[in-house]
Amino acid sequence: MKRTYWLLAFLLLPALLQAQVTPRYATAPAPRHASLVAAIRDSVFALMQQYGAPGITAAIAVDGDIFWAEGFGYADVEQKTPIWPATKMRIASVSKSLTSATVGLLVEEGKLDLDAPVQQYVPEFPEKRWTITTRQLAGHLAGIRHYRGKEFLSKKHYNSVIEALEVFKDDSLLFEPGTRFHYSSYGWNLISAIVERASGMNFLQFMRTRVFEPLGMHETVAEHVDSLIWHRSRFYVYRDSLLVNAPYVDNSVKWAGGGFLSTASDLVRFGSGLLAGKLLKPETLQLLFTSQHTKSGEETHYGIGWRVGERLGRTFVWHTGGAVGGSSVLVLLPEAQVVVALITNLQGVRLAPLGFRLADMVDREIHQ
Repeated sequence: MKRTYWLLAFLLLPALLQAQVTPRYATAPAPRHASLVAAIRDSVFALMQQYGAPGITAAIAVDGDIFWAEGFGYADVEQKTPIWPATKMRIASVSKSLTSATVGLLVEEGKLDLDAPVQQYVPEFPEKRWTITTRQLAGHLAGIRHYRGKEFLSKKHYNSVIEALEVFKDDSLLFEPGTRFHYSSYGWNLISAIVERASGMNFLQFMRTRVFEPLGMHETVAEHVDSLIWHRSRFYVYRDSLLVNAPYVDNSVKWAGGGFLSTASDLVRFGSGLLAGKLLKPETLQLLFTSQHTKSGEETHYGIGWRVGERLGRTFVWHTGGAVGGSSVLVLLPEAQVVVALITNLQGVRLAPLGFRLADMVDREIHQ
């Protein structure tokens, strides 16, 4: 009888214990600003549908911290590889804004005079009819031409930023520097050579050690086509209304003006780091963010590597990018410490309007 009792007790013990300690689970509360995040997602989805974008990576930072980051769609349509926040895409001309930080650093260190002739740093660049300065180059006021013919589709590899000057260095200036605004990615080619000479360091190494690493931008790299780059997206264009792979290009011709890969999260780290004073002094940042003027006094709405102006009744600082198989925007709302980045692996997508709207939406929800 005792043996039977103990056997029953042994068999029933787990059930008895379970009955005594059955946990009670609380329902997880809705995330703070859940409705805001839902509205942001809806806006991104709507833009994807509008353009037929294969994928988009997006991030928003508020007061120096990443508020939200997410990937949508596919990094590789054929393999159905999803886009993650760590997916790297072509940021195109947003590269100019990243490079502007090196200009600011060298000015602070007394190694770069913005108003000295460029030949003071790069004697290989031929003298022109008029003197060109780094300030003019950085504000698209130097008269340097932009892409011509099929140069946007360049497949040639360049081993250095000095070598890449050969594309345009022997061409005449389009106008007297300072008299007109004319957007030129090649002007930033020359800036990268100036940075290299003024710093005494390889341009890409200077970018990595003085800009990317201090700001925790571990996913931002130059797009070396012969290298394995983790989480690199594929790139797409539309041809005859059909989505196809973008043609092969080698962006070593324009690292400073449009040759970097990055993530939306890294871009908002960059913008937030600038606004928080982690890299540059306030007066240097103001230099980059202040619109330049032509000699006649006309405002260009472009500082040093940044567009500046009023949108939605507020002062924004931003830059857009258009690459073969990619589009990007980095938007800063300095007064609110809000930074928005959007990157897509499709050419020809207008991301700036959404960037402005998201920055304004987030600020009004969180700060007001």
